[in-house]
Parts: sequence; C-alpha cells; structure tokens
Amino acid sequence: MIILVLNSGSSSIKYKLFDIQGDSEKLLDKGLAERIGEKIPAHKEAVNLILNKIGPKIDAVGHRVVHGGDRFSESILIDSHVIKAIEDFVELAPLHNPPSLFTINESRKILSGIPHVAVFDTAFYYDMPEYAYLYAIPYKFYEKYKIRRYGFHGTSHRYVSEQASRLLKRPLNGLRLITCHLGNGCSITAVKNGRAIDTSMGFTPLEGLVMGTRSGDIDPAIIPYIMEKENIDVTAVVEMLNKKSGLLGVSGLTNDMRELMQAKGSNKKVKLALDIFIYRIKKYIGAYTGVMSGCDAIIFTGGIGENNPALIEEICKGVVSKDTKTLMIPTDEELMIARDTYKIAEIRGN
Repeated sequence: MIILVLNSGSSSIKYKLFDIQGDSEKLLDKGLAERIGEKIPAHKEAVNLILNKIGPKIDAVGHRVVHGGDRFSESILIDSHVIKAIEDFVELAPLHNPPSLFTINESRKILSGIPHVAVFDTAFYYDMPEYAYLYAIPYKFYEKYKIRRYGFHGTSHRYVSEQASRLLKRPLNGLRLITCHLGNGCSITAVKNGRAIDTSMGFTPLEGLVMGTRSGDIDPAIIPYIMEKENIDVTAVVEMLNKKSGLLGVSGLTNDMRELMQAKGSNKKVKLALDIFIYRIKKYIGAYTGVMSGCDAIIFTGGIGENNPALIEEICKGVVSKDTKTLMIPTDEELMIARDTYKIAEIRGN
C-alpha cells in the first residue's frame, strides 16, 4: 500500500511517501514544500506541487493534526464530522490546526477516492488520569471551556516508546518509560505500561520545560506584573513568553543548541541558560520516576535529544540509577502516521 504522509505547518508542508506491506515498511520519497505565503502562494498550491512531484499511485493519505482536544483517543478516518471537530479546536491551536485543515481539504479534493486519516498529537494523552490533566482552578472552566492539560508531541512520544520496547526486548505493557522530546519545542512524558500518565506540556505547548524560545513553567502572577511594569497588553506578554523567552531569552544570543554549546565556556548567560534547561529536565525526570515508582528507561529524541550526547550525559547525572537504561532514539512521526493510516485503510478495505 502506497501511503503519503503530509505534515503541515504554517509556512511549509513536510511529506514522506511509504510503501507498507504488512511488516515491510519502505520509504520511497520525502521532501518539503516551504515558504508558503512567499515563494508558494498558499497551502493549496503546495499540495499540488507535492502531488505533481510524486510518481506512484497513492492508496491512502495520513495527516498530522496537532490538536484534537478531548474528542479523539486515536487516529481516525477523516469525514465531515472530523473536519468540523478540527475546526472547533482552531481556537486552541490557531497556528497549527488551520494549515492542517487547508492541506486536508485540498488533498481530499484531488485524491477523493482514497482514505484520508487524521493522526492527532493530543490523542496519546486522551486517557491520562483526571488528576493529572485537570488544573486546580474552578471546575466550571473545564466544563465550559475545556481548560485542561492536553499534551503535545504525542506521536513522537508514542513512536519512541514502541521503539524502546523493541530495543529492550520487553513488552511495552510491562515498562515504565520517560520519553524526552527535545528540540526547539521540548516535552517529557511518563509512559507506564504503554499509556501516557503525565506530560509536561499543558493547555498549550507553552507549559513545561524551558525550550528554544518558550519559557515553560512560570508563576502566572508574572503576567499581570509585567503588563503593569512594561505598560503592555496580555497579547504582547504571551508573545514574549512564546517567542522571546527560553534559551533565547536567558542567553540573549540564540535558541540554537549548537551555537549555545560552542559559546557556553565563554559566555556566562549562555551557561546559565543551559543550566536552567538541564535543571528543569532533571526535575521532571525525578518527578515522573516518583509517580511511576521507578523507571526502566529514559529515551531522548528530537533535534537536541538525538545529537548532543554530552548534554544528555549532564542531564542524566545524579538522576538516573544503574538499573535505568538510557536510550537515544531518532523520532519518526511520519512513519508512525503512516502505520496508523495503513491500519485504518486496511480495515476500510476489508
């Protein structure tokens, strides 16, 4: 079965083309349509460019969708009801869901006779315990506005969890794992017996670890305090917390880990940014080890997690016991999407 995976961002669409036949998985092609809105007018034209480039007949299409809210516990065949649900969660993911919708709608027009599948970043966290996903604010705000911790990067965390099970040669339902997706966006998930029981990102991807440009956890009272002192509105503060904070904000230099690692010996603020970054990860690893009553393996993935062994060694120092394995596993969200698409398309075909 030839499966096209489309991973849409605000200004680009990544794609991979797979041939999946049972347990056989072969990558046929991959690429990126970028500078949408500049070089390429819109997502519609980007989809057409990709489909014109791909030669083989496509049997099914898998789409990455960031936010499925509390409606989707697994990947699903796309129909009008699914489209409406994705639209409903645009308010919670205004930068991510609209590009997915543009791409889904256009590709369904062109490839109308085949299954299209939505794979949600949030689905892995659908059945987290209520005490883990609820905030200690008046319960009516959850009832009225669905304010809860949703979690993100779920497809990546699910993929590396399954890969860890294979590498350790142990069943996933008997493992306690801590998966660390470290890139420009960073998140940690506690995976017990194959199920996500807690994760660092929350209502939005802003919560949790220190990231490239995001602050991660802060005292919420800081927001009105900065608004008053700087005479700015809440939109400007949220913009600052998302795009001007984190490693960039503390170092004053960059959010690129490669540059930071090179400069840490001569720049005190860079060293401080890295110290905060490492410390926050250690805290989450310690907390998740506690709630799972131990940890069998810690997995590092993402651009930072896969390419910085010295940094990973520093993170693990003092928090990883001799009984805990440490693994670096390259993530492949597109392959995970392709696998889900294959399963759903196979069921539909039967």
